Amino acid sequence: MANEVLSLDGIDAFYGDSHVLHDVSLSLGAGRVLALLGRNGAGKTTCMNAIIGWLPPRSGDIRLYGESIARLGPETIARRGVGLVPQGRRVFPTLSVRENLIIARQTRREATKPWTLERVFELFPRLSERHKQAAGSLSGGEQQMLAIGRALMGNPRVLLMDEPSEGLAPIIVAEVGRTIARLKAEGQSIVLVEQNVKLALDLADEVAILNTGRIVLRGGVAEVRGNDALIAQHLGIV
Repeated sequence: MANEVLSLDGIDAFYGDSHVLHDVSLSLGAGRVLALLGRNGAGKTTCMNAIIGWLPPRSGDIRLYGESIARLGPETIARRGVGLVPQGRRVFPTLSVRENLIIARQTRREATKPWTLERVFELFPRLSERHKQAAGSLSGGEQQMLAIGRALMGNPRVLLMDEPSEGLAPIIVAEVGRTIARLKAEGQSIVLVEQNVKLALDLADEVAILNTGRIVLRGGVAEVRGNDALIAQHLGIV
């Protein structure tokens, strides 16, 4: 892929003796959104864990802008420019909104329009209103905004988003969708894991479908949208 920013090449990963990712190969282009879809337990979060360094692959390679990150620790990978919005949000509940954001702050020389506290508060005005509030006292939607804002404070070159709409009311899901669309418009490269297939297809440029730890389809959104048989077979919905 031209202007490739992230690539996975033949990734095999294990939990103990359990082989959970089988020869997974993916690529993400600059300023693009790759939707990683699949049923529960298909290996989507495991794939994210391999990229961020929580589950180092047994074989294969992961490259960020051409440099291997497959055997680096999570802190080093984050410093290299991979940001994560984790499944379940995982905000620091006893810290304030402002503290959650500041703790994640990183500068990056190549960032043309760096993310700052002010920019995150402009993106999410509700976080500005609640900047002194303990993160654990926020609503689920507000915590998701905080998780996204915290990841952006690292000024990531690649942003991994793991189920950002999970458990949210439809009005908040729509807001999360608008936020992702804005990030994409600003040139942010994103890997999006999402159970909400419609949301994912509305935002994505490319799609990869995982089934039992294997890539069963890679291609453009048009190959998946409207293909009810494919969706029913691999995603369990129509």
